Amino acid sequence: MPRHSTRAALALTSALSLAFAHGPATADTAKPPVRNIVLVHGAWVDGSGWKAVYDHLVADGFHVSMVQEPETSFADDVDATRRVLDLQDGPTLLVGHSYGGSIITEAGVHPKVAGLVYVAAPAPDVGEDEAALSKSMPSVLAMTAGAIAKTPDGFTYLDPALFPKLFAPDLPLARAQFEARGQVLAAASVFSTPLTAAAWQSKPSWGIVAGADQIISPALERFYYERAGAPITTIPGASHSIYESHPREVAAVIEHAAAELGKATK
Repeated sequence: MPRHSTRAALALTSALSLAFAHGPATADTAKPPVRNIVLVHGAWVDGSGWKAVYDHLVADGFHVSMVQEPETSFADDVDATRRVLDLQDGPTLLVGHSYGGSIITEAGVHPKVAGLVYVAAPAPDVGEDEAALSKSMPSVLAMTAGAIAKTPDGFTYLDPALFPKLFAPDLPLARAQFEARGQVLAAASVFSTPLTAAAWQSKPSWGIVAGADQIISPALERFYYERAGAPITTIPGASHSIYESHPREVAAVIEHAAAELGKATK
């Protein structure tokens, strides 16, 4: 069990009671010791989706960086994250959405990482991979025939006609359609590469469940976070694009985690 597993009793804390009970950043939390945030996007999208979360965090005094991983291989994506972590000037909170959860689990052993936040994301253990684990609790995506297409050279993407319905039903349709046509194709192997490290075993973690997620089963997200001993925030009705459709709530959980880590380092 992770050494922070005693926090598991707090795991089912609601989104708003956990995040908004702390209100806007105060003089004590605006510049906590952990003030660096690194955001890692998931498959088929890029770092621009973090813009609204970024704006909230920067307004509250955080130094925020986005990783633009290439999605060409799991190793490439972890390396891209490590490069950004190397550039940080102190303790850093590492945040991953969707497939980005696998990336931060592997890259999170970096010495500058103080903690992890999973946003509708997997948190595999050593030797596990996202693709195999998803079969235990299939999502709507997994049960939708033809939703994931593959190029002849092994790169995957969501059928653009289904992207708005499956990935981003709570975004304006025009925006979801734009994202569907601007997908970053992901090598199929990124989902099935076994992890060699699991940072949540030794570093404090927090998890956000998207209550209406159709890409990853909300039940599977909850399983990951409970196993990691991570406090869980559930945002009811949120789709897989939760970081875009509910940026204030997501940013509030990130800020809460940074404040908690700050207390631990004082």
